Amino acid sequence: MDSFTLNKYAMAFLAAVFVLMSASFISDSLFNSKAPEKPGFIISADEGETKPAQEGSQAPAYEPIAPLLATADLEAGSKVARKCLACHTFEKGGKKKVGPNLYNIIGKAMASVEGFAYSAPLKAFSVDKSWDYATLNGFLFKPKKYVKGTSMGFSGLKKTADRANIIAYIRSMADSPAPLPGE
Repeated sequence: MDSFTLNKYAMAFLAAVFVLMSASFISDSLFNSKAPEKPGFIISADEGETKPAQEGSQAPAYEPIAPLLATADLEAGSKVARKCLACHTFEKGGKKKVGPNLYNIIGKAMASVEGFAYSAPLKAFSVDKSWDYATLNGFLFKPKKYVKGTSMGFSGLKKTADRANIIAYIRSMADSPAPLPGE
């Protein structure tokens, strides 16, 4: 390549840089906007903080399932429970996986499955508590919000009917199912 061709390419490159920089300076001067000293309003997003039923007098952010349990669909609960099978088992004498076996869990003391290493936050939360319908409902809605720091990686079940169906399914996984609320 001769020096004349090299100079043409260099000038074309420099001209392009000059045009882009000029356009940038002109647009900055035309559309100059300074941030206000004081914002006009603050937007705060409410995340719908979920609190366990035991912690306060406020109603939880999720719907209660007690009215739905009597008419819950075990077949639908079985389908929803497939999400749990990666970490839990439901059959009697089932082995523990990433999570404990859930056979006969309703009415059982929390964090009490022999040989399973529960997270420290769940152990602290579970003192003198058992897995009743309200506790399962809150935990299955958003486990990490219900028990802050739990190692359960499941994001939760948002639909009330899904929670009622899976809790009815879990209830059926027992030698003698726990009585429904109000029985």
